[in-house]
Amino acid sequence: MTSENRILVSPHDEPLLNIRLIATQVGDTLKYDATVNEIGRAAAALFRFNKEAFPNESITSQRAQLVYDWIMTLGKQAMEEDRRGSLLAQFCLSIAPEQHRAAVERILVEGGVASVTATKEERLAFAARGLHPEVVKHGQSLFLQRNYFHSVFECSKAYNKAVREKARSSKDGQDLMLAVWGADKGVLKVTPGKTDTDRNVQEGIKFLSAGLMAAIRNPTAHEPAVEWPIGRDDCLDVLSFLSFLYRKLDAAVYHAG
Repeated sequence: MTSENRILVSPHDEPLLNIRLIATQVGDTLKYDATVNEIGRAAAALFRFNKEAFPNESITSQRAQLVYDWIMTLGKQAMEEDRRGSLLAQFCLSIAPEQHRAAVERILVEGGVASVTATKEERLAFAARGLHPEVVKHGQSLFLQRNYFHSVFECSKAYNKAVREKARSSKDGQDLMLAVWGADKGVLKVTPGKTDTDRNVQEGIKFLSAGLMAAIRNPTAHEPAVEWPIGRDDCLDVLSFLSFLYRKLDAAVYHAG
C-alpha cells in the first residue's frame, strides 16, 4: 500500500486513522470558506515538516487540495498515533468556520480520531473559572477542542485589540501596554492616581499587561505550537489571568492628557 493511500493501523491491524478519507472530506467541506492564508497559518503553527504534494484528480479546488496535501503529509510523519490524531484535530478544527465545525468533528470521529470534543469534566473545569465574557467568546471553543495553544493566543490578541481601541492608540503589544497604562502618562486609569497605592496599582496593571504580551502573546504568535506547548492547566491559568486584566480594562476610564 502506498503512503498516499494508506490507512494508519494499530499493532493489531485495526484501523485507527483513515488519513485519506479525512483529508478528502475535510478539504471538500471547507473548500469555499477556509482561505489559503488561514490554512497556511494553521499549518505553520502546528507542523514542523514541509508540505508534500499529493495530486488528486478528483480535487478541483486549490483550497481543498492544500488541506489534502497537509493532512496527507501529516500521515507520513513518524510519531505516536495519539499525537498524530491530536495534531490532525487541531489543524482541521482551527481552519473550520463555526458553521462547519460540527461537520468537521463528525468527519474526524468517523475517520478514527478518538475524541475531538471535551469531556464533561473539561467543560466543568472551564466553567468553574468564572471567566470574563470576552475570554469565553474568544477562547472557549478552542479550549473545548483541547487546542490550548490557540485558545491562549486568540484571547491574548483580543485583549491587545481591546486595549488599543479603548486607549485610542496605534501602538501594539508591549509598547502599547507600557504607554497607555502608566501612572504618569497613561490614558487608561483604574485609580485616581493620588496616593502611592494608586500609583502602584496603576503601574502594576501596566507591567502585568506588558508581561502578558512578552510571555504569552508574542511566543504564541511567533513560535510553532509543537515547540511551545501549553497544557490544560496552564491554559486555564492564563485565561483566568486574562479575565482579571479584562475586568481592569472594563473599569478603566480614558483620560487624555
